[in-house]
Amino acid sequence: MTATSSTDATPRHLLLATDFSARCDRALDRAAQLTGEWQAELVALNVLAPTAPDQALAWASGENEEQLLHMARKQLARDLAAMPVPATLRIVHGSDAAAAIRDTATAIQADLVITGVSCSEALGRLLLGSTVENLARSLPQPLLVVHDRARQAYRRILVASDFSESSRHALLTTARLFPGRELILYHAYASPLAGLADAPPSPGDGIVAKESECAAFLAASALPAGVKVRPVIEYGPVESTLTRYVREHDIELVALGSHGGSRIMSLLLGSTAAKLLDWLPCDTLLVREPRAKA
Repeated sequence: MTATSSTDATPRHLLLATDFSARCDRALDRAAQLTGEWQAELVALNVLAPTAPDQALAWASGENEEQLLHMARKQLARDLAAMPVPATLRIVHGSDAAAAIRDTATAIQADLVITGVSCSEALGRLLLGSTVENLARSLPQPLLVVHDRARQAYRRILVASDFSESSRHALLTTARLFPGRELILYHAYASPLAGLADAPPSPGDGIVAKESECAAFLAASALPAGVKVRPVIEYGPVESTLTRYVREHDIELVALGSHGGSRIMSLLLGSTAAKLLDWLPCDTLLVREPRAKA
């Protein structure tokens, strides 16, 4: 399956990956909200693995795989019972959670994969560490990592951009997924003179050039008719300025391109992947460029 084009219609198939933890309930609620908004089909997936404490205990006590599958199905059915939208249950067995999620997303032709973060340190590291990093680098579909409660449909949406092709694809994908919302195109920059001891950096250094670069980026992005984008350019390191802006303006969703030479993604992936949701205090949409290789 190839990645969904930015010009395709509203998503029709969603995949929710859950480990049954409490914080994954937030991902479940957001998946239900998006399923209703888009009139889509939802598949809820659990990867059966001995890394989950209850499953590890069951394995140690000698329960066979069929018993573990039955236990997982019951738990997933309970979690989905109160959902306002129908969902299909799917349990798979595998030690590589990212591979199982990718395979299932391909099998059901998912347009979006949704997951959350656990309160448990062990499970949190499983979902937020190597698994999310792996998915961000290799999953053709957009990946939504849910942090907050789904109180309403997304209204305040920000696309973080370094004016690369990766961030252009993230902008186009976000515009397709959430039509009718004003999108904030956010760019943070540091002064080109910041490294010179005799020339203290100033917020005004380079702002005119950045505004021109932003205008050219938007003009070349071929956004759908009617899409409103409000550029915001701030001076300072993106890792601090973006976080502050998100908090001060109650941003509910930040979209990021997840491939290429993006400085933003180099900060989010690799050594800081396990702190992704600590760094951005809102839901995060990771969009992989179609040309990217796994």
